[in-house]
Amino acid sequence: MSDKPNYKDTVFLPKTDFPMKAGLPQKEPGILARWEEGDLYGRLRAAREGAEKFILHDGPPYANGDIHIGHALNHVLKDMVNRTQTLLGKDAPYVPGWDCHGLPIEWKVEELYRKKKVSKNEVPATEFRAECRAYAQKWVDVQREQLKRLGIQGRWDKPYLTMRAEAEADIVAELFKFAEGGQLYRGAKPVMWSPVEETALAEAEVEYEDITSTQIDVAFEIVEAPNAPGLVGKHAVIWTTTPWTIPVNQALAYGADLDYVLVQSVHTFYYHGDRDYPMPKTQYLVAKPLVEAFTKRISRFDTDEWEIAGEFKGTDLAGAKARHPMHELGGFYAEPRPLLEGDFVTTDSGTGLVHMAPDHGEDDFELCRQHGIGPKFAVERDGRYRDDWPWLGGDDERRRSVINKPFNAPEGPICSDLKEAGALLSASEDYPHSYPHSWRSKAKVIYRCTPQWFIAIDEPIAHLEGRTLRGIAMDEIGKTRFVPEKGRNRLSAMVEGRPDWLISRQRAWGVPIALFVERESGQLLVDPQVNARITAAIREMGIDAWEAERIAEYLGPDRNPDDYEMITDILDVWFDSGSTHAFCLESDEWPELRSPADLYLEGSDQHRGWFQSSLLESCGTRGRAPYKAVLTHGFTMDSAGKKMSKSLGNTVDPLKVMETYGADIIRLWALSVDYTEDHRIGDEILRGVGDQYRKLRNSFRYLLGALDGFTDEERQAPADMPELERYMLHRLAEIDAVMRQATEDFDFNSYTRTLADFANEELSAFFFDIRKDCLYCDDPEGTKRRSYRTVLDILFHAMIRWAAPVLVFTAEEVWGTRYPQGGSVHLLEWPEIDAAWKDEALAKRWDELIALRESVTEAIEPYRKDKVIRSSLQAEVGVPSDEDADFLAELFISGPVGHADAVTIKPTTHAKCGRCWRHLPEVEEDGDLCDRCAGVVE
Repeated sequence: MSDKPNYKDTVFLPKTDFPMKAGLPQKEPGILARWEEGDLYGRLRAAREGAEKFILHDGPPYANGDIHIGHALNHVLKDMVNRTQTLLGKDAPYVPGWDCHGLPIEWKVEELYRKKKVSKNEVPATEFRAECRAYAQKWVDVQREQLKRLGIQGRWDKPYLTMRAEAEADIVAELFKFAEGGQLYRGAKPVMWSPVEETALAEAEVEYEDITSTQIDVAFEIVEAPNAPGLVGKHAVIWTTTPWTIPVNQALAYGADLDYVLVQSVHTFYYHGDRDYPMPKTQYLVAKPLVEAFTKRISRFDTDEWEIAGEFKGTDLAGAKARHPMHELGGFYAEPRPLLEGDFVTTDSGTGLVHMAPDHGEDDFELCRQHGIGPKFAVERDGRYRDDWPWLGGDDERRRSVINKPFNAPEGPICSDLKEAGALLSASEDYPHSYPHSWRSKAKVIYRCTPQWFIAIDEPIAHLEGRTLRGIAMDEIGKTRFVPEKGRNRLSAMVEGRPDWLISRQRAWGVPIALFVERESGQLLVDPQVNARITAAIREMGIDAWEAERIAEYLGPDRNPDDYEMITDILDVWFDSGSTHAFCLESDEWPELRSPADLYLEGSDQHRGWFQSSLLESCGTRGRAPYKAVLTHGFTMDSAGKKMSKSLGNTVDPLKVMETYGADIIRLWALSVDYTEDHRIGDEILRGVGDQYRKLRNSFRYLLGALDGFTDEERQAPADMPELERYMLHRLAEIDAVMRQATEDFDFNSYTRTLADFANEELSAFFFDIRKDCLYCDDPEGTKRRSYRTVLDILFHAMIRWAAPVLVFTAEEVWGTRYPQGGSVHLLEWPEIDAAWKDEALAKRWDELIALRESVTEAIEPYRKDKVIRSSLQAEVGVPSDEDADFLAELFISGPVGHADAVTIKPTTHAKCGRCWRHLPEVEEDGDLCDRCAGVVE
């Protein structure tokens, strides 16, 4: 046993009660409860009263189910925006909101009724809507607590809800603005329709999936051809992947610039079974470039076994007519179908002739409308042909929904009847293509022509200087800031190419299209007094106020209720959410808000959804966008980069992540990824985030311990500090500029990475490492140690403020550990960084010193690896530098340093100081004290 004294108690080791183990799942709920009990959000609003405002308007999540990882990312990003803007000293109130109307909720409530074997239609409408309201409120309450658990700061006691009576009234008032501005009209045109949900859908409610459909070729016999008499008796051939639309065919379309040919088989017979059959000499009219594909589809013969029997220009088909294959049914089918010129006809596929069903196609509808041909409304809400339709009507088996695959199959009723009529040339279930589906029910949708309500986007608006809604919206997109910038092109393309805004739905749970139409004239009633009465009633009792019993009350004494039709459709929920700026940002209920918002922030799918509906609603009523900037994030994929799906079992539940790791880990993940692109999450990724968190936590733990007992009396002026401390202040000023720019750019990946890298690489692995000897062993009254602790204090106040928006719970724990009576870290403002700390000359010098340090560290490592030395303190170093030897030894954390032409390393022969463990010439034997330590101990 050594007889040397033990100097352990003379070393100034860091002291702190801050634990290394985080225990976030256990600690965070308690911190959250203290914030709520102390009304932290209210105190923050009071602290920032009168400051410059920053308004991020919340895009309403749907009140239907637990939050998923996409919700978590979205709301953490929003919270980060608000917290960093607050940190900059701005007043950034946040009112969260929810979308509460619409089909998904109605669908769920219907399921509950079905389980009770009760039809929705058997229940009074008010009772059914009350069930929907209760269902939505349940999930609002659930999601609110889940989002609060993530540390999201906001006005949780009073969020905005689209189903509040005040909001419903304001939504109706916004509708009336369009009506009074002449932008609203009712028209019958094909719209996306879900037979399963029995309602029209907007493009934003549709997603596309790859399917395989039946493709058929059908022959229409030409009965008139004034410009090409030789075509009479021949057959025009159409190709389609929607056999179910043939029963409502009303015309054929051709391309005027295309070349057409008549083709017929060169064979006089064909062999089938055990005998020969005569080959009909039927001639088929198709576009010349498509002959090969056509003949392969309809026969087993090669193309050279078909011959051209005539050639025609597209213009030769003008005025021609063909009869429907089912013409023998008479009635609707007896009238010959005209051939019409269509500029959309191409030779990309098919036959170069397109069958026209104005009920079920946009091009079809428009071309037929131009020639006085209107829709027939043969397909009902549920996707079945109506009972009285002459083909496929009446028989339940033959009326099956048109989206039913067997209905369209080669052996199904359509193809069977066409085959029996001798018109089916080919039918095969092998055509792969992308097809629209309802994103809610996942069922296929169809184009269906029904009377619907639209907002015109190309009509001049009188009260907006005659500008069109599309024109105003495009101009406003040009004035809006987009993050990332590519969002501008995406939204521009969608607005530039979109049709009129379909705003009507045929359901029960939603804001009513509270309009009257005069029965005799078909004119929309536009009367501000009537509108005011309706709005007031809805404001008092919500959407249940729109009921037939009150028609006379709304119309007033000067109108006869029998003369008016009461509209029973409801508004598209995108109109609801597109109006949130009106009933939230402009409402007296939230005086802390204002319009337009500084920022809208949602996923990239909202370019066709909320970003667009909000833009159109505000531009149509106010002539401007409701936002100054739009931030878009990508989607969260699993760790392999695959889309998350419950069926694949690759989803990540944020609630379970919080139970396992804590909310701060989710926040750190969300703010570390490049959110502008699709990004990943998984167990391994979360473990990596956990490692990153532990390093940050340990940096704060070191700061807390190293600053134990620090007071202002110990503080040193920068001018009196050693150059290492002055260099760190220079770096802090540089980091400050990076953090400010990242905040301005909403570049939270750079923000978080810069914070973590500075803490890990420049503080823990460099500054703290070099100065731990000074902290542990120097005289507490010495300038170097006082300077070091002064800079640590400056670093602490900067780092804790920068970390607070990211690690909201941990930052509060750190702050409370050092300042138990210091209030909340979230009330603080951006750290005060003196621009005078920047010193480029000093930075250049330290760049060279750091490079030299790295080369020495690299040279020492083999000696440690081979166990020639155990610590870098045992290495004597030679370097090509004339710097002070003691300064370099401290920089390298090595033994004595001398001059050499290149970096050299050798084990030291000097004894080790019993207190600081440095090997120095003045230490005569191990355990004795060096001169510095002897002086401090004395």
